[in-house]
Amino acid sequence: MLDIHSVSSPDEIEFPPPKPPVKDIIGGAGSYSALGARLFAPPPRSRAVGWIVDCGSDFPKELRAAIHSWDTGVLIRETPQRVTTRGWNGYGEHEHRAFRYLTPKLRLDHEALANTRLLWSKSFHLICSPLRCIDLVENILALRKKSPPVGSTPDPLFIWEPVPDLCTPAEFENCLKALKCVDVVSPNHSELGAFFGEDTNGVNHVDYRLIERLCDQWLASGIGVNGKGGIVVRAGKDGCLVACRSSRRWIPAYHQSADKVVDPTGGGNGFLGGLAMGLVRGSASPGVHNLEEAAIWGSVSASFAIEQIGMPTLSQSPQGELWNNVRVEDRLFEFKQRLGTYIQP
Repeated sequence: MLDIHSVSSPDEIEFPPPKPPVKDIIGGAGSYSALGARLFAPPPRSRAVGWIVDCGSDFPKELRAAIHSWDTGVLIRETPQRVTTRGWNGYGEHEHRAFRYLTPKLRLDHEALANTRLLWSKSFHLICSPLRCIDLVENILALRKKSPPVGSTPDPLFIWEPVPDLCTPAEFENCLKALKCVDVVSPNHSELGAFFGEDTNGVNHVDYRLIERLCDQWLASGIGVNGKGGIVVRAGKDGCLVACRSSRRWIPAYHQSADKVVDPTGGGNGFLGGLAMGLVRGSASPGVHNLEEAAIWGSVSASFAIEQIGMPTLSQSPQGELWNNVRVEDRLFEFKQRLGTYIQP
């Protein structure tokens, strides 16, 4: 799995009073996506999780050590001529979230993959606008054709997370074009509605039926080169909708108590890292046919991302890796057991 997104780290988070703000924590969409995949990839498989970190002149040593402790296939690029990209997250009432960059953003593109093993990833997580999504997919595939590896390599899976600022009716036609280039699209419920000029928020829950109708329109237009792609709409505490032409299913969020959610930052990105890993490893062969299983993995990944401020704690036990003192496999098993009694909304 490779995440194509500028890793913003370290970050700052400001909560509503009296909760104090925090600074200099590992942050950024790319970091949380890498975490989500890494949860399901203990060593040596962990080195198959690819991401890029640009370390500016002010990059904290403690964060560098934490990143290395994950034992991933991270590509660390030293950029001493500039400061590190830093982000600010602010939270207010009614789950309102604001974000801005505190330092100039460093944008990644397909050229960052040239002459690296990252180019041959089995899946790519793209966080971008519709037109940039099309450009990235076309250029990544072109790069792979120019320098084929030994033996045959199937085309990778592309997972598109639309960037919130350009989820607008004005971008709707570009969105439909982008959908045909990817295998899975995963907006949150508000981003989905924004493309259509619709409000998908209900009184106490999201508007389940409206979300389903909007997904039906996307599916009718076609997702993926052959129209066999899928949608995963992330809906926070209301879980997610997994939809393709042949099926539709709501999957609840892992944490059902608000008390378990300490900091929602990175939950959606962590979800998509787990989703990417599930698409590749959810059965004997990679593909969108694993979408429902992958969404379950994503839900578990998100649960670890939001239980604390910053990243979950990695430790070792005789039984293997622990994250927040829990085996990921145990949480996945327990969640699947619970899903057996879940009533669809």
